[in-house]
Amino acid sequence: MKVTSVNVKKIEKEGSRMKGIASVLLDDLIAIHDIRIISGDNGLFVAMPSRKTATGGYRDIVHPISQEGREMIEKAILEEYDKAEEGTEE
Repeated sequence: MKVTSVNVKKIEKEGSRMKGIASVLLDDLIAIHDIRIISGDNGLFVAMPSRKTATGGYRDIVHPISQEGREMIEKAILEEYDKAEEGTEE
């Protein structure tokens, strides 16, 4: 499986750790929307779409099963985010 398309929308909200929202297309067959790009203590990372549970916690709706899959998706999203960043610095 491979990431065939990534769309990133940057969010510039002061004081927010969320820096953007991404959508990915896998093998031109499966789309995953609402992947959040978060600024963490150790840099940027992605958070998969989730919903609030009855107990007040959050549970991912979609997530990779393997670390390799997670890294593949995260790398593609963060590369596209970096390209969007470069485009705004002009």
